[in-house]
Amino acid sequence: MQSLYAFIRRHPTGVDTFWAVVLLGFSLLWVVSAGTVGGSALGYGLVALLFSLVVALRRRAPEKMLLLAVGLGLAQLALGLKPFMADFAMLVIIFTVAAHDGPRWASRLALVGGLAASTLSQLRWPLEETNSGAAMVFFTIIMTVPFALAWVLGDSLRTRRAYFAQLEERASRLEQEREAQAKVAVAAERARIARELHDVVAHNVSVMVVQADGAAYVMDSSPDTAKQALETISTTGRQALAEMRRLLGILRTGEHQEAGEYVPQPDVGQIEDLVEQVRGAGLTVDFAIEGSPRPLPSGVELTAYRIVQEALTNTRKHGGPDVGASVRLVYFDDGLGLLVEDDGRGAPQEMYEDGGADGRGHGLIGMRERVGMVGGTLDAGPRPGGGFRISALLPLKPAH
Repeated sequence: MQSLYAFIRRHPTGVDTFWAVVLLGFSLLWVVSAGTVGGSALGYGLVALLFSLVVALRRRAPEKMLLLAVGLGLAQLALGLKPFMADFAMLVIIFTVAAHDGPRWASRLALVGGLAASTLSQLRWPLEETNSGAAMVFFTIIMTVPFALAWVLGDSLRTRRAYFAQLEERASRLEQEREAQAKVAVAAERARIARELHDVVAHNVSVMVVQADGAAYVMDSSPDTAKQALETISTTGRQALAEMRRLLGILRTGEHQEAGEYVPQPDVGQIEDLVEQVRGAGLTVDFAIEGSPRPLPSGVELTAYRIVQEALTNTRKHGGPDVGASVRLVYFDDGLGLLVEDDGRGAPQEMYEDGGADGRGHGLIGMRERVGMVGGTLDAGPRPGGGFRISALLPLKPAH
């Protein structure tokens, strides 16, 4: 049965042709049973054949078949061919045109023609049984109902199809929008994790390299100092592994885990520990806090920590020997201010201007992205008297 339905859906014109042949057969039987002869029989046969053609091609060319049906109806009126079985094709073509997503003039013509068909038929061939005008009007209205009903059913089907097509289009559009939003969210998350990985790796590895170089230099002359450097390398490596494990956990689960296997994200309170770690690596850092410390939004806390971390990492990389740095945290009423300066050589110009032509400077690009995400401002560049300066202002209210 399912295969039969599939065949019918694939061959609509073939199905219409079958019903057209059936209609033609019944119409010719009516002509024979009515006893028509001569020219009238020929006329009825030709009209039946053309009405059958209307049914067969109703879905291939609905507007043309409607015009053909109108012409056949007018020909019947002119030639005096009374309504017979083949006129059923009028109901079929009215329904088809009303249900078709074609020009609206065709649907209106089908409605007007259908409403007028019964009236014209009564005026041309009044029934002998209806002696009064009221009975004639009543009979005309009754005969008009099938034509009106055929048009209403067809138009309702067209409206329903249009409604479902609109729903499918809307669902498809929403699905595309969801996919686009998901891609944007994935890209943003990847960018965030890339910044986190850069900050973790750049800071901790630079500390380990400095300590390893120092340990190698004093290995023979000062074993205790070399041992202390190796302990610093071990501690820094463990911290790096812990943060890397947290980031990989985010990639696996898609959400932060505040307890258990993964460590929480760093905050402003850990900046002092960061400064102590950098001091232990041999960099002189002056640290000060101004204003009244208070809890901050988590995004601001993480951004402040990463800015200080990246700034001190850049100082170790590019400041040169005997460089000193200072870190200032200033609590304002409506924000947190950061100032990180050093008195070293500073980085080349291309290192802090959009990454430079050589593609470097990603740490400062990451800073700008972080600050922009919380609605803050960042100023980074060489100091007039030498060295490098990074200044940031982070608002306490998130950006909209």
